[in-house]
Amino acid sequence: MDKKTLNQYRALVKEIPKIKSDICKLEKRLEEVPTVSGKVMKSGDEFPYIQGHVTVEMAEPRLATEIKQQIRLKELRLDKAERDKTAIEQFIAGIEDSTDRMIFELLYLSDKRVSQTKVGDMIGYDQSSVSLKIKKYLKDS
Repeated sequence: MDKKTLNQYRALVKEIPKIKSDICKLEKRLEEVPTVSGKVMKSGDEFPYIQGHVTVEMAEPRLATEIKQQIRLKELRLDKAERDKTAIEQFIAGIEDSTDRMIFELLYLSDKRVSQTKVGDMIGYDQSSVSLKIKKYLKDS
């Protein structure tokens, strides 16, 4: 885990509900796509299978396809965001030392951004000690 990934946590927490909302809006748009009539070929039900035409109604193909593609892209993004968020939470939950885990929770999982100095004040360390504890767990620090 690295700082860049950990710093994405708050953005992911905000992004996930937005993506879900976007998907709902797209699904409503998909329901409202106008229907068009068309003719398709069919064969008879019994031998001899004589070719015939049947009128069908369906959602306007281009618009429906475009909206479905947007939904698929949003669902992929949602899946990635949820996996990234879970990976961060699992990384922090996996820190065995309770003080170190609390430092990470305060710095990266809390609703508001908190400085290392403030975290240090909360748990009785100075900023440099907090920084060293963070570096112990992170790659590329």
